Amino acid sequence: MTTVAPFGAWTSPLSAQTVAAQGLRLGFPALDGNDIYWLEGRPHEGGRNVLVKRSADGTVTDVTPRDHNVRTRVHEYGGGAFIVSKGAVYYSNFSDQRIYRDGSAITPEGRWFYADATIDERRRRLVCVREDHSNGGQEPLTTLVSIRLDGSPNAGDVIASGDDFYSTPRLSPDGSRLAWLSWRHPRMPWDGTELWIATVTDAGTLSEPERVAGGPHESIFQPGWSPDGALYFASDRTGWWAIYRSDVQGVNTEPTPALRHPLDQAEFGRPQWLFGWATWAFADPRRLVVSYARRGRWSLATIDLDAGRLADLQTDLAPLEWLTATPTHAVYIAASPETAPSLVRTNLETSRTEVLRSAATMTLDRRHISVPEAIEFPTDGGLTAHAFHYPPANGDFSAPASDRPPLIVISHGGPTTQARAAFDLQVQYWTTRGFAVVDVNYGGSSGYGRGYRERLNSRWGIVDIDDSINAATYLVEQGKADPDRLIIRGGSAGGYTTLAALTFHPGVFGAGASYYGVSDLEALTNDTHKFESHYLDTLIGPYPAMKALYRERSPIHFIDRLSCALILFQGLEDKVVPPAQSERMADAVRRKGRPVAYLAFEGEQHGFRKADTIIRCLEGECYFYGKVFGFEPAGPLPPIEIDHIKRRGG
Repeated sequence: MTTVAPFGAWTSPLSAQTVAAQGLRLGFPALDGNDIYWLEGRPHEGGRNVLVKRSADGTVTDVTPRDHNVRTRVHEYGGGAFIVSKGAVYYSNFSDQRIYRDGSAITPEGRWFYADATIDERRRRLVCVREDHSNGGQEPLTTLVSIRLDGSPNAGDVIASGDDFYSTPRLSPDGSRLAWLSWRHPRMPWDGTELWIATVTDAGTLSEPERVAGGPHESIFQPGWSPDGALYFASDRTGWWAIYRSDVQGVNTEPTPALRHPLDQAEFGRPQWLFGWATWAFADPRRLVVSYARRGRWSLATIDLDAGRLADLQTDLAPLEWLTATPTHAVYIAASPETAPSLVRTNLETSRTEVLRSAATMTLDRRHISVPEAIEFPTDGGLTAHAFHYPPANGDFSAPASDRPPLIVISHGGPTTQARAAFDLQVQYWTTRGFAVVDVNYGGSSGYGRGYRERLNSRWGIVDIDDSINAATYLVEQGKADPDRLIIRGGSAGGYTTLAALTFHPGVFGAGASYYGVSDLEALTNDTHKFESHYLDTLIGPYPAMKALYRERSPIHFIDRLSCALILFQGLEDKVVPPAQSERMADAVRRKGRPVAYLAFEGEQHGFRKADTIIRCLEGECYFYGKVFGFEPAGPLPPIEIDHIKRRGG
């Protein structure tokens, strides 16, 4: 028998403490012989990233010292923070951004950040991306450098410069050539990059550089070398990222597709937000292991390079952003609607998959798991948009027949990222309480081709809002959501969509939650980090030429239109969206007399990592919705300060 109770008031088996405790972040698997390395982000250790090793006998050990945090600040989002070869481990430590080996620094103190290294065994050095912040408050200088491994700390010698951004330096198997990506403002790496190769001289300098592929309207992702010395990479030159081979021994050799019959509407690449993401790896000289997306869902496969043929591996787990391989197995981070992100190993012949490490150690009864449904719904302009709908799910509760659940519309960050159908305890926290959730892949999201990504060009603050509203409208019309209890929430760029939807479309949503969201587009373009400093040139238009449009789409200037409740969460060390944005928004809503709460957190940056912060946010958000919509969430929940709550949204 189930207990009948209103949606939103169900007693959940998931507390905020449980969600935080189970919130390991797993990523960046790497192989060194028979050993497997990966990073673990541990909320219970203040969000520290720990490098972990699994030996061939199954023994798991922490590699890095307890006072080190393996994380780089290059591009602020980081990635590519360690590399390992023949037992030697090199990594960036977050607090000082120096590179360490065996606990000792190999780069000096200073304002240099490093990422995405490769090891040049012939010349006893690292080749990596360096971001130089020592130029007196000007934009940091990004270059490729070589760092000598002769025992004395050195900042590195510049070997490639002149472009605004560099990534993915990769040496050919014999060390004779280097490949890399570069791009310039205002492009982001998913807009247009260039793939270069050069000969590496005996002295370690680069000669005869040649552009192999790419340009202003072609995004190259993950270049790397085959064992026979051919260059492989993903390119979206056809509108969809596909894998290509270039026999670079010949000048201007036209790259050829790895698949003889390319898959229709399939993505073999990802937008490069972090260094070190991978969608392909060599298992042996004639076989690739690949991950690819169709209609937003990711699969694992192999490609027979002689036949140019793809064969799917039969696993229920979807690969996430990282992938590597041995001759017999794929090693990657994966998840499914019922499986938390995990480090797994899949046999390439049998598809048998072994979980080596899971982000969550607890097992949630399947009666309580909300399994997402992929939905397509009509949106503005006669187009179709995509989302994942999670209905309320709790095996111990049901709702009165006439009741409809409150709906949380999630607008993901980026905005050029993607909502995924992966088990997420934070989503299940809401669905087990009787909330419905819809995670929207609005126009601009990745996984649906370049044309879908480019829907957002010049139309950020329009397309994303329309698609979020239309997702909610679709579910209301289907009888799957209460039109009087619609909520929108999001972080970063998703926070902007949240704030803009509440401001420019009053009356649709009854409440919103912004996590470090953008409220002032002018302030963002003037006061953000280098990587995104011209991002809005594409999403909005060139600044300051289109200053009026920036103001027109900034919620902070139109608070008089906002007519519902708002809660804001902000890290006080955020360099991407500085705290002043959330503080100004909270002050403006207070002056308007609308219900508002503002929670700020010391020691948090862009994206919360500490267990105490995660707990406070989930409980505070749930408490807020209960007060705004007049129901009593199952608790107890610690109260938060809400200004003007008696107005109940106006």
